[in-house]
Amino acid sequence: MKLSKVDLSSVLAIAHSNGQLGLLLDRGFEIELIEIAAPVQAYEGLEQLSNIIADLESPEIPMLPVSSSCAAAVGYDSNEQILQIEFHNGAVYQYSGVDEDTWEDFYLSDNLGEFYNDEIKGQYECDLFTGKAYTLGKSTE
Repeated sequence: MKLSKVDLSSVLAIAHSNGQLGLLLDRGFEIELIEIAAPVQAYEGLEQLSNIIADLESPEIPMLPVSSSCAAAVGYDSNEQILQIEFHNGAVYQYSGVDEDTWEDFYLSDNLGEFYNDEIKGQYECDLFTGKAYTLGKSTE
């Protein structure tokens, strides 16, 4: 078996009909539907892959827009103790092990950037979030 690295992040939806695999692609500037001759098993395989990826993704954390020079939106998962911050450059980071009191102090602080630099940055394990962040019904990647 030969393995190839693939990036399917621009695939929005898939379909199969009459021996054609339909792919709805986000080209950034437009949405395009392409059709490729393929057996129904190709469609079923992509559906399985989508389900596997969905199971692996981090839980969705509702994001709250903030007025800050540091961040565009913040969110918190109290069950997992994960603080999620979407910065103005579009990067979304998750900080693990953040207790609820720290989250509340952060969210209610007068200066998010200062609190972030003093109390969050370098204090918690941090990962770049590669899923989708949702702010006010708007999806960003």
